[in-house]
Amino acid sequence: MKKILTFVCAITLCLYSCLLFVGCKNNKKDVSNGVIRLNEVTHSVFYAPLYLAINLGYMEEQGITIELTNGGGSDASMTALLSKSADIALMGPETVVYVEESGSTNHPVVFGQLTKKDGSFLVSKTKLDNFDWKTSLQGKTAIIGRNGGLPAMTFEWISNNAGLKNGENVTFDKDTAFNMMVSVFEATDAEFCTMFEPTASEFVAAGKGYMIGSVGEYSGEIPYTCFMAYPEFIKNNSDLVKNFLTAIKKAYLYITTHSSTEVANALLPSFDGSSIESLKVAVESYLEIDAWTNSPAMTKDSFNRLLSVLKNAGTISKDVEFSKVVDNTIANQI
Repeated sequence: MKKILTFVCAITLCLYSCLLFVGCKNNKKDVSNGVIRLNEVTHSVFYAPLYLAINLGYMEEQGITIELTNGGGSDASMTALLSKSADIALMGPETVVYVEESGSTNHPVVFGQLTKKDGSFLVSKTKLDNFDWKTSLQGKTAIIGRNGGLPAMTFEWISNNAGLKNGENVTFDKDTAFNMMVSVFEATDAEFCTMFEPTASEFVAAGKGYMIGSVGEYSGEIPYTCFMAYPEFIKNNSDLVKNFLTAIKKAYLYITTHSSTEVANALLPSFDGSSIESLKVAVESYLEIDAWTNSPAMTKDSFNRLLSVLKNAGTISKDVEFSKVVDNTIANQI
């Protein structure tokens, strides 16, 4: 996964250099109208503050119009950012760590953090009254996400710390595409699967499985999903970026000062096909584990934990400097 992402990034950076002049002209025109092209890695209640900032009119208050697209994976979202088809991307910070470690000197940076915990929940096909990470998973198969992706790496990091090792006393399916995990789980003999909300709650509500617990509770604080952009975009549009983060922070405060039912109602326009009840349960699940950050500024401690997860997975071989991939300048003002 890391090699593929690095290769894609290298090719895209070459393309970007060739098309720089045209890309910058188009980008400047869009931004001058307050339009931000934002690519999200996937669509989940996990990113509730973003959708609330749009649905409640907070972005509009700041003179911003969001054009939202779904990358369907961190490699695609990073490619969208590198190719200038997106101004901002929301995805895991491991992507920019990979690009920095590959030797690139001109790459996007994190300018704001949205979530601070793993947002997936472990779902079992059978009911377990006393779940223990080591004994309950031992000898079983769990679908945990794509190899090289942060969900899979975090799950494996927790498991390794509990004495479990893939291929020895547990089996991890890391080959299934993110949007196929639930269907593969239903069609195979795998006993466990990680799911984000509202998928997890809806799966359980349909009587297909049982919610075991939050992966984020076991992992502790990790900068899980962040907003990224090129340094020149941040510098040339500092007021716009500040307004963007201001709207996100206002949406976070809405979550903390309103009922889960009110939050679910405000999220509904972003989740066609979902019920108020399932969104309400999802919001409560994320509130319970304190998933969202109250400040968009990333801390060095959480970043170092991320590096531990990446080194455990073998996707990086050395530490990457915090200042090379994170710019808290505007986040610290919010």
